[in-house]
Amino acid sequence: NLGGIIVSLKTPNKDGIFEDIVLGFDSLKEYFHNNSYFGAIAGRYANRIALGKFTLAGNTYSLAQNNLGNHLHGGIKGFDTVYWYIEENPLANGDSSIILKYTSPDMEEGYPGNLKVEVIYTLTKEDELKIDYSAKTDKTTLVNLTQHSYFNLSGKQESTVFDHQVVLNADRFIPIDHTFIPTGLIESVEGTPFDFRKPKIIAENIEDNNEQLGYANGYDHCWVLNGGENEMKFAGAAFESASGRSIDVYTTEPGMQFYSGNFLDGSIKGKNGVDYVKNAGFCFETSHYPDSPNNLQFPSVELHPEKMYKTSTIFKFNKAKSF
Repeated sequence: NLGGIIVSLKTPNKDGIFEDIVLGFDSLKEYFHNNSYFGAIAGRYANRIALGKFTLAGNTYSLAQNNLGNHLHGGIKGFDTVYWYIEENPLANGDSSIILKYTSPDMEEGYPGNLKVEVIYTLTKEDELKIDYSAKTDKTTLVNLTQHSYFNLSGKQESTVFDHQVVLNADRFIPIDHTFIPTGLIESVEGTPFDFRKPKIIAENIEDNNEQLGYANGYDHCWVLNGGENEMKFAGAAFESASGRSIDVYTTEPGMQFYSGNFLDGSIKGKNGVDYVKNAGFCFETSHYPDSPNNLQFPSVELHPEKMYKTSTIFKFNKAKSF
């Protein structure tokens, strides 16, 4: 119940052998002492807010600057570090499903409003992990949640994900500055290393001489998904040929951050004492765009007391499937 962390997720390869495909640790203590957000729920605001400041309803709020002078994943005490109350989902209809609940008090980490959050994890009979988020506030606030699992579909966590094929259902992406804050522009992926509209391995362009790749030391950007903002749509997929495993992602969110594990550097010992080398895992973080409160042209992340925050993401797992 710490952080809603997905500690282990085992799926079969093409030979039917189950292996763990998410990065993490063997003990609770290690999760406390590492800030890589392995498997956690990120919030109140997933991703970054420039300089940890935003204006809401005429008031200016200041948040922790915990990443290059900016606010990242909810701050010092984000949702990844709190204890969630967990209960079985009475509406599971035969699926394995739990409800995680947390009430974030007014002004926790600088955010206004008492925010009641529920996250439902469901393992469906269709080999899906379905994540349903909802939240209610008593004061206008910001909400932007995501699930921050690092995947390595090979099941071999000592390896990189360079050979994974990725496809993203996005014609556009959001450029960043050297502190990972959006420039405010939304640009076409056409003719850039950010074009994943057709499947390609992660390694194909990641070391290209490109300013955006240089800023992030690889991929750590938000793609603007094709399709309606609140409709369930295909976001992207990944496939690893040796194991035959693949993941398809569907979401009601307008964006997805694709992070290629660039800041893993071998200094973190993960499960079974494995050193997590650079690019040992990748993340598909479905959410609204980074720094949306300071970019009014982006879809709003404001939640008002009379409204309910609701969003859903589905990770569908397959084997012996290629693109």
